[in-house]
Amino acid sequence: MSEVAITRTEWLQVCKRSDLVANSGVCALVGDRQIALFFLPEQEPQLYAIDNWDPIANAGVIGRGIVAEIDGELTVASPLYKQHYRLTDGQCLEEAGIKLEAFPVAFEGDDVLIQIDK
Repeated sequence: MSEVAITRTEWLQVCKRSDLVANSGVCALVGDRQIALFFLPEQEPQLYAIDNWDPIANAGVIGRGIVAEIDGELTVASPLYKQHYRLTDGQCLEEAGIKLEAFPVAFEGDDVLIQIDK
């Protein structure tokens, strides 16, 4: 009989609304993983979460990138080599084979919650 790995998905509190910076990114450490959170108060939804690791630059810098709209898509530009990643799903616009993981994220009152597999 083989063992089956069980994956649980749960919502975790990662920070408070006051920890976020409007129209910019911040990083949260969730377990051993860095997640880039983007708070865009004039957009709907207002909150996005993607991996902070830039696989092209091999550095944890996505949370420091510049948010922009490209062809109607909200993106963040990596601060090192300037590739653009969609905030909705992490897809790199310049490199079709590269995609950051995106996570469900939400406000619950003043708490910022992220849904992540454990």
